[in-house]
Amino acid sequence: MKTNITYISAIGFHAALGVFIYLNETLAKVYFFGAVFYFLYRIISVADSLKTYEVLKACAYFVGAEVFLRTTKGAISYEAGKYIVIVFILIGMFYKGLSGKGYPYFIYLMFLIPSIFVASTTLSFDANFRTNIAFVLSGPVCLGLAALFCYDKRVTFHQMSQIMLFMALPIIAHTAYVYLYTPNLRDVLTSAASNRAASGGWGANQVAAALGLGMFVMAVRLFTKSPNLGLKLLNATILGLITFRAITTLSRGGVIAAVMAILIFLFYYYRHSRAKKRNEVIAIFGLFCISLVMTWFVSINQTDGLVNLRYANKDHLGRDKQGLTTGRAELFEEELEGFVASPFWGIGSSRAKDQRIEEDGQGVTSHSELSRTLAEHGIFGVVILLILIFKPLDMRAKNRQNYYFYAFLAFWFLTINHMSMRIAMPAFIYGLALLHVTHDKRPIHRKQLTNSTN
Repeated sequence: MKTNITYISAIGFHAALGVFIYLNETLAKVYFFGAVFYFLYRIISVADSLKTYEVLKACAYFVGAEVFLRTTKGAISYEAGKYIVIVFILIGMFYKGLSGKGYPYFIYLMFLIPSIFVASTTLSFDANFRTNIAFVLSGPVCLGLAALFCYDKRVTFHQMSQIMLFMALPIIAHTAYVYLYTPNLRDVLTSAASNRAASGGWGANQVAAALGLGMFVMAVRLFTKSPNLGLKLLNATILGLITFRAITTLSRGGVIAAVMAILIFLFYYYRHSRAKKRNEVIAIFGLFCISLVMTWFVSINQTDGLVNLRYANKDHLGRDKQGLTTGRAELFEEELEGFVASPFWGIGSSRAKDQRIEEDGQGVTSHSELSRTLAEHGIFGVVILLILIFKPLDMRAKNRQNYYFYAFLAFWFLTINHMSMRIAMPAFIYGLALLHVTHDKRPIHRKQLTNSTN
């Protein structure tokens, strides 16, 4: 009961936080610094056996808060979310070290370096070298460090659930903010394109990705951490509220990634469940489907059908759009051409964006980390991708009890292919897939021996 009260209080606190930050955005900076110092204190003061757990919770919290802090200008810089996650991971490495089995991720990090030297000769004179390199490589470096730190670290399923909750809490605050920012969607939606105003005043792609993460976490909690009807209804309601605002950003990538990850999670969770638990999973799946269907129809109603048109790939007049990827396929092809043109060394970090500035007058950032990695890193990029895809599968072959594994890997892969690595989320989610998740130890109850009298 105490755990449930703490959980509900945390949700209520973060929902109220979102309201207060909407009313006074200067509080966002107080929130940012307060969170940084709180987690630093927790990491430093906690017992050594819990250091890894505290580091992961701290990283998870800022992964969930990153887009919210960008929206409200609460962080000290645009890239602060990634850098803070990196700092927490480095602190974790200092205290808990690394697994030698994760050495391929050292190779991965080393293979990022040649592109910097290539960029020094290929970037145009007007390009800001330091800023461009930092923007492009901060995400991959964050992923490499997260992978090194997480590889084969042991956490229990209960701890994993708490780590995921720490991602969801700031997303709940963000959701409350978005509702207040645009209470009436009809006032801002005039087309079937992704909408900044409907996303709380920030890029719809990033907001939808963050809310999609919230969808995934709340769906997981609905199935794994809802022991009574009250919590089932609470979690289903929060899931519906987050899903509604994710759908109505009219940015599809984050929503599709979340739904796919949820379905993959359910497949493996069901397979790992015992017969009695499977019946409960099926029953909750019914509640889950009802929640999503209701949310979908409310979304259609509140957007006057624009959501339906968006997901059917039509414009606001009902006409079919020429491409499904809104220009991303063309960017993908351009970057593959860059790989073909310079297959060994690559064209250099950030050069893909720089070329588009030279040719088109605007630097559209890559949406696919796969094509960008190949173009900018050449043959080193091929090795990087092979490590990222096959090293987790090698680990999975030796430890099959983690039913989160494929869901995390899918979330990472889908996210980096619709928004590259603009935020820390895919890097950290990839790291979580590499954790060695174990079942919670049940307390042993021993019978008390009594002395017999003769």
